[in-house]
Amino acid sequence: MERTMHDHTDALMAARGGLPQDELLCDLADLFKIFGDTTRMKILFALFEAELCVHEITALLGMTQSAVSHQLKVLRDARLIDSRREGKTMIYFLADDHVRSIVGQGFEHITEEDAHENNV
Repeated sequence: MERTMHDHTDALMAARGGLPQDELLCDLADLFKIFGDTTRMKILFALFEAELCVHEITALLGMTQSAVSHQLKVLRDARLIDSRREGKTMIYFLADDHVRSIVGQGFEHITEEDAHENNV
């Protein structure tokens, strides 16, 4: 029985050519870490529905203002949310449609798998 070697050169070259620089991959991994917290996800989902101030978010989540403010800072530093001042109140909102797309596609992915498992 003759054994042939498969040439992986083209596949490796294509994969290497498609890899972003390590710094960009690190930044991307850091971005996805931000989504790895349930409280931050709740805040993002709340902001899908309406622009909210910190007091409204604390009431919604049943958390202290300090805890919510910390998570808002993390989300803002990651440029996932933004804010504007109305008098003495800061109003928070999604930074752009990319945030809605990222979270929406992730949610669709996990619920799609649940639906698939229920049909099996």
